[in-house]
Amino acid sequence: MNRQWMSDEEFDKLFEEKSSEINEQLESEILIAMIGDVNAGKSSTINRLMGDDVAQVGAKPGETQEIKKFSYKDKIIFVDTPGLDDIYSEHSDETMKFYKQADLILFFLNAAGTVLSETELKSLKRIAKVNKDLILVLNKIDAAEDIPSLVKYVQDHTGYEYPVTPISSRTGENIGMLQKEVLSLLEVKKKDILMAANMADKSAVANRWILAAGASAATIGAVPIPGSDFVPLTALQISLMLKLSTLYGKPITKDNAKELIIATIVGNIGKTVFRQIVKLVPGAGMVAGASVAGGMTIALGHAVKYAHENDIELTPKSLKPIYQMFLKKAAK
Repeated sequence: MNRQWMSDEEFDKLFEEKSSEINEQLESEILIAMIGDVNAGKSSTINRLMGDDVAQVGAKPGETQEIKKFSYKDKIIFVDTPGLDDIYSEHSDETMKFYKQADLILFFLNAAGTVLSETELKSLKRIAKVNKDLILVLNKIDAAEDIPSLVKYVQDHTGYEYPVTPISSRTGENIGMLQKEVLSLLEVKKKDILMAANMADKSAVANRWILAAGASAATIGAVPIPGSDFVPLTALQISLMLKLSTLYGKPITKDNAKELIIATIVGNIGKTVFRQIVKLVPGAGMVAGASVAGGMTIALGHAVKYAHENDIELTPKSLKPIYQMFLKKAAK
């Protein structure tokens, strides 16, 4: 182990911290409430989002005849609430409990019908009083025209308070946009990893995580870091590797993670690329250059992603050439 990089104890501590954060997420339950008319495409949308027949997996009666709960992989619960016309019925109070408890609410609108009717707007305002974590899902855009105008109409009449995602659950158009909004809301609640690991489009999620990690690494690299161990950068890289491995369902051990980072990031010590990354600042010690620190982290992320998507076993020998390939791309 290169003692100038980081001690074994420091690495172990970081790995345990990041592992605990992810495991805590995986043990959490996610509750997603859905509201919309019977033909709003709620079931087909979540099936598209998760890449599975969720609406037909684990279906069971809810607390009322109108409420249906779909338990997916035990921890992800979708609640299909009554149609909009029933929101003020005798079951309204029970329904509102689900909205209040939900991690997020998918409010379905029909792009091919009367978009955001008076009844829908009243329902939206009432729900927003107990939970503002809402996504307005404008479904059936394949059967409508001038979608930008419809989106603007909804935004204008809802004060631009909630994301509006125009999708087609029939064709799959813009499902990625909905996925991004769902994960953004869940990330705030530290529940996005579990959701992402069970979604259909893992590649898009991985790319967003990699770019975000690269931006954070660049920020770290832009400021003086006392000493030469790069603890903040290593913590970021450990977290990224763990998240990607969890996303693709291929857990990584502490020793393996350590070997992989040594073979890639730390392996550049003494080489030209590392000399470009590090410079000596009087009184501050070693400082990582922003662009190259970000590039190294992005290269590591893409290398791990590539290995997982191509069923390549993560070993220092297999990962190093892939990392170098992506590092060269990042340098261009």
